[in-house]
Amino acid sequence: MARLAFLGAAKTVTGSQYVVEAAGQRLMVDCGMFQGSKELRERNWAPPRFPPESLAALVLTHTHIDHIGRVPRLVKQGFRGPIYCTPATLELAEVLLRDAARLQEEDAEYFNRKRLSKHDPALPLYQESDVEAALPLFRPLPLATQQEVGAAFSFRFHDAGHLLGAASVELTVREGGKETRVLFSGDVGRFQTVLAHDPELAPPADYMLVESTYGNRTHPTVPIAEQLESVLLRTFARGGVLLIPAFAVGRAQQMLVLMHDLVQRGRVRPFPIYLDSPMAIQATRIYSSHPEGHAPSLSGIGGRDLFVDKWVSLYRTRAESESLNARRGPAVIISSSGMLSGGRVLHHCRVRLPHAENTLLITGYQAEGTLGRRLLDGAHTVRIHKGDVEVRAEVTDLKGLSGHADARELVHWLSAVKTPPRRVFITHGEELAAIALGALLEKERGFPTHVPSPDEVVELV
Repeated sequence: MARLAFLGAAKTVTGSQYVVEAAGQRLMVDCGMFQGSKELRERNWAPPRFPPESLAALVLTHTHIDHIGRVPRLVKQGFRGPIYCTPATLELAEVLLRDAARLQEEDAEYFNRKRLSKHDPALPLYQESDVEAALPLFRPLPLATQQEVGAAFSFRFHDAGHLLGAASVELTVREGGKETRVLFSGDVGRFQTVLAHDPELAPPADYMLVESTYGNRTHPTVPIAEQLESVLLRTFARGGVLLIPAFAVGRAQQMLVLMHDLVQRGRVRPFPIYLDSPMAIQATRIYSSHPEGHAPSLSGIGGRDLFVDKWVSLYRTRAESESLNARRGPAVIISSSGMLSGGRVLHHCRVRLPHAENTLLITGYQAEGTLGRRLLDGAHTVRIHKGDVEVRAEVTDLKGLSGHADARELVHWLSAVKTPPRRVFITHGEELAAIALGALLEKERGFPTHVPSPDEVVELV
């Protein structure tokens, strides 16, 4: 009998990973990194539940680190099968995984040099050499193309919106002369957003795995541009720097589009923008080379390609990043990571948070246990690199910019499904959000739902 294992993103937002077993074969969907609390992060180091070489294939929904961040480690542990994804996802994954490895190596070196780790030595989860070993396994596949994987599986991608290349996975499972269709939502995007396409409505399936990042919330209707304008003006009036931790893929490009639009409409005078993320710089180039993958054209921003005009400066090296410590406002620094879980943005926080003229602008979801969540919850002091940092800067968030559909939008995304599935598994959400979305789907659509626990295995009858 076919089985489905929830090895990540169960009662949490990160670490997306699912394995389907049928007819003696295994197929994995997503292989993401756990982020947030120490307990979650330690799961990245856990031994695999089964031999990685037993997987027939790995299918990726999109490039965010919580969906692909453990791919090099899986290959390091013995996986050698094909890794299927959309063409844009492949291009972005090359950038993101190389950058993730470099950041881990840099952080390990920093912790060893400063003797900040209880491990001697501190080690990265994987190295750049592991990324280079994984990349030849990637197989790009266009949307809607049916792909066979052995005798047990076939699948095709559907546009999920969310960000460039993101897809839902419609998987057909064959065993005992029967076919069972399983839909993996991936991260479902919003409708009528700044940059991404509207998501393609969900196709019918026997079983569904539906994300619930915002399963118990509805995005506010206050125009995003107005919120950003207000934050910029009050920060600049104080002579401060606006620090924006942003996911390098998707969110950084959205922020550049929004700020460009405000300047073009005369709402804000031109101001220097420092894009301090090699990964975001490369991701922006990839966005510009895929005009079919998003709504507005990016090639003409600022009159030149790649968003770069005289007000936008690209900072690639560590030395360039450190030079920003001396920059005074008005200015904007965009740096990854979006959940403040590592990378250069932590160094900027150490410099900027103690000064009241500055602003930290959170632009996306912050999982429980992350530094971003603690700051939004009003922490007056936070720990960064084993040191206490006083928070005097303004800390606020940009409401409604999320790339994730909210509860009502997820109901709309499922509106084309007329026959209730046998079961809808609510995943990729904190427990309360998952339970709330399940209750909503049962009430409004009559869909039977279940919130799986970590490592739970269910039979696909």
